[in-house]
Amino acid sequence: MSTEKEILKVEHIYKKFEDLSVLEDISLTVHEGEIIVIVGPSGCGKSTFLRCLNGLEETSEGHIFLDGEAVNPLSKNITAIRQKIGMVFQSYDLFPHKTILENVIMAPVLVQKRKKDEVKAEALKLLERVGLSSKINNFPRQLSGGQKQRVAIVRALIMHPEVLLFDEVTAALDPEMVREVLDVMLDLAKQKRTMLIVTHEMAFARAVADRVIFLDGGHIVEDSDPKQFFDSPRTERARKFLSTFEFEEK
Repeated sequence: MSTEKEILKVEHIYKKFEDLSVLEDISLTVHEGEIIVIVGPSGCGKSTFLRCLNGLEETSEGHIFLDGEAVNPLSKNITAIRQKIGMVFQSYDLFPHKTILENVIMAPVLVQKRKKDEVKAEALKLLERVGLSSKINNFPRQLSGGQKQRVAIVRALIMHPEVLLFDEVTAALDPEMVREVLDVMLDLAKQKRTMLIVTHEMAFARAVADRVIFLDGGHIVEDSDPKQFFDSPRTERARKFLSTFEFEEK
């Protein structure tokens, strides 16, 4: 991946909430088309890290750059930068009073000032790709959790982001709905989209990742290729973490 264009650079970031230190000295470089999966125990700082990457959280120290441009929630151009870093949340965050199609086209029309007809045509193609063309006039309450999450992914894609962030997007889903969402993400991986994915789905992580980042206690404990991480983790902490999943799967 080192031959690809450097798209996202994280330099020594720290994040504190009052006296609680959540992230400590995190540095990371992401290249175009790279898929990085971030794993670790609950409360280790994974979601906070993603929120820092697109400026939803301000870092306490350090710097984040997208294409060489600083990501700073206080900067005047933060809205433009956020459009380049799409984020899909665990909670969908769809507008309940708008149809599925309206949810998808609203931001590109209102924020990016794109032509409604062109956006609508793209939205219909994307919704068809994720198997939801028959749901365009439905409201979120009429969809399953898996369907709503697929809409949320389409809503991020239609903004044409350079980087996609996924924050445990299957965590709130029933087991039978997880696969339909992971299939969409696998399709994106085949397209070589640049993605950072926080997940507890270890089989998916192994299948899709170019690199696996293991976070614990706000630190990057391991940063390696998936074969190395899952077959021969370098640290005892990672081995213990992975053994928990092996135990749960039996």
